[in-house]
Amino acid sequence: MPICFDPTDAHWRVAPLPGFSCGQKDWLTRGGSLTAHLRTLGAVAVRVTREAVALPWADEHRALGIAPRAPVWVREVVLSVDGVPFVAAHSIAPVAASTGVWQAMRRLRTRPLAELLYSDSGVARSPLVNRRLTARHPLYTLAVREIDARDERRPHALFARRSVFARRGEPLMVTECMLPALWAHLAARSDVPAAQQHPVPREHGRPLEHTAAARSHHVGTHGGRDTSRDTSRDTPASRAGDRPASGAKR
Repeated sequence: MPICFDPTDAHWRVAPLPGFSCGQKDWLTRGGSLTAHLRTLGAVAVRVTREAVALPWADEHRALGIAPRAPVWVREVVLSVDGVPFVAAHSIAPVAASTGVWQAMRRLRTRPLAELLYSDSGVARSPLVNRRLTARHPLYTLAVREIDARDERRPHALFARRSVFARRGEPLMVTECMLPALWAHLAARSDVPAAQQHPVPREHGRPLEHTAAARSHHVGTHGGRDTSRDTSRDTPASRAGDRPASGAKR
């Protein structure tokens, strides 16, 4: 079923800007669950920073098809990898939907929203869009709290992506802001970039029929990286005695 919600506007665009690095373009356009992608980097923990009824931000109400002052349910979390904050996320749904079709989002606590979005074949997703965030944007303000807490230098701009999920015609929008620690971690990795090792589907520019189907396609195409052994790098030496190659994780 086609999705009727559009997260784009003058700032939120489908194609990443030319100034973005290859790594930034990769993570801003990765399809599927961001939580699942973060798990390839380490142990992921969810910390809830806010859950409340509020008004949508100035650039949000059109994406949901609601009035500028229509109340929404807000859920804000920080996703950390091995104890380091990598992503600040802000999710909203109309209040009525948050007590109806999307009522499960009020009961997640420290479980990731992905558990709700990627397990239901009735959930459709809009194209992914992205933008630079500066100090004028409220999500920048939320995100830099995590940077300030680690005594890191506050960047001039941060990078974020968002998309709208729909279930039974009711929207839920997820906006994810990548923190500098994520880019630093990726830059420090000595192996080949993940985008080259294990290609992931891109969702910018096209909606998915439903998120569960996308997850199944990703697992079927790429071997279920989160739960299955990757044999693409097997060598005769590593297969002998079923021993991992030198340097492989146990």
